[in-house]
Amino acid sequence: MATTIWAQSWSWALTALPLFIWMGEILYRTRLAANMFSGLAPWMNALPGRLLHVNVVSCGLFAAVSGSSAATTATIGRITIPELEKRNYDQKMIVGSLAGSATLGFLIPPSIILIVYGVAAEVSISRLFIAGILPGLMLMILFMGYIMAWSLLYPDRTPPPEPRMPFLKRIRATAGLFPMLGLIVGVIGSIYAGFATPTEAAAIGVVGALFLSAVSGNLSWSSFSESVMGATKTTCMVTLILAGAAFLSVSMGFTGIPRTLATWVGSFDLTQFQLLIALTFLFAIMGCFLDGISIVVLTASVIMPMVQAAGIDLIWFGIYLVVVIEMSQITPPVGINLFILQSMTRHDLLAVAKMAFPFFLVLVLATLLLIVFPQIATFLPSLMTRG
Repeated sequence: MATTIWAQSWSWALTALPLFIWMGEILYRTRLAANMFSGLAPWMNALPGRLLHVNVVSCGLFAAVSGSSAATTATIGRITIPELEKRNYDQKMIVGSLAGSATLGFLIPPSIILIVYGVAAEVSISRLFIAGILPGLMLMILFMGYIMAWSLLYPDRTPPPEPRMPFLKRIRATAGLFPMLGLIVGVIGSIYAGFATPTEAAAIGVVGALFLSAVSGNLSWSSFSESVMGATKTTCMVTLILAGAAFLSVSMGFTGIPRTLATWVGSFDLTQFQLLIALTFLFAIMGCFLDGISIVVLTASVIMPMVQAAGIDLIWFGIYLVVVIEMSQITPPVGINLFILQSMTRHDLLAVAKMAFPFFLVLVLATLLLIVFPQIATFLPSLMTRG
């Protein structure tokens, strides 16, 4: 047991985990997230659905610096829910669009769960990060497309557009987004350009987040210590799950369960498509009762042999797995995003789940698109390999 836990926990790749979590905790305590609404609203006002799109784009931007779905839900929800309610937007779409869009925290790099998957599956975390970019953008487009379609079907449930803001004034309002965009480019760009490993990029991100926090006037000893403690608690939780799952994987290896299960599934002679559909149902059911990280580490030893035997690319499978796990964030009874939104609104858990259901279906569509068009996830990593 001691040997297994040590072998799992000393991995250098895992160093990126607490650093990215800390970066998100620092930014969570700055005004940068609040600047997103005022910076994005003038540009979204002309689209069908109007300011509901701010939920999607804000979640995509914050996901790129937090790596956590729960943190994205809590941070963006605090900002956008009061603003959209004040403007009389449809309550179901406010909550539903936020619940669905906040799952981007799992997919858009730097994703905590992709780091965990990379360690568990022994694949390149850098390539996983790059692979998550296009699927993340695809999900944002699908979410915004659904909002547009809904608003065109129910025009009476969307408030009238706000007064048009002059172009230069819109540019000045958007200036508040530039620091966060610069941090995103610095972190992800350094990995893509080959200047930094994920761990080094995480360190760059922490330094950049501290600098932005200081410049914005939010850096104090109190906020610094709170961010360190928040990151420490989250890291300890994830590390304990990883350590326990590593020992469980070894134990299951001794029992022969993974080998037997892989042989049993192999006896059905399933095609790649059939295997992926079966795994989608399996992960969706598990997601109703377990959090995403637990699903990854508990199933890695059982699923990976089957996936490799079927000739499925492990980088692509990591992105597919994260998209399927994203569904679990908005499905009861253990949907973390649902619990957070329940605490922030006056609705009960089932009501929030109903509001999020259309966006759950969008995630199902995204999963099918990934299966039918795997290049969505493999195109950018293949360019990275050629480079």
